Amino acid sequence: MQILRSPAQLQLLEETLQKSLPTTLPVLGTVMTVARGNPVSHEVLVDSWPHFRIVLTRLRPEDHRDPRDYYTNQLSVFYRDKGALQALLEGTEAVTRERAFQILGMQDGLDEAVREVASARGLKVE
Repeated sequence: MQILRSPAQLQLLEETLQKSLPTTLPVLGTVMTVARGNPVSHEVLVDSWPHFRIVLTRLRPEDHRDPRDYYTNQLSVFYRDKGALQALLEGTEAVTRERAFQILGMQDGLDEAVREVASARGLKVE
């Protein structure tokens, strides 16, 4: 996963996400916030650029204060293909098992994918 920091990249991503409302709403708000100065210390990650399959927004890891606080450790996701979501949940450092987290998204299949990965790892999902 790569972190988008360039204002031009964030602007292009924002424009792209606006075309897919309302399913992009959970990530679009954070992308807009980051593009406008990022007062809340979030970051925007994509699997590849500019042809991304998944966008993840999260609080910067260095700003996590309590690894058990899943309200603070909130992730938002938008994906174009379920395989990218599976790959994100199964094998990247973007979503770590060391912290409790809450994942937000508005797409069909998100809950099912999270439960499948958690079950395979023997983790609890609430």
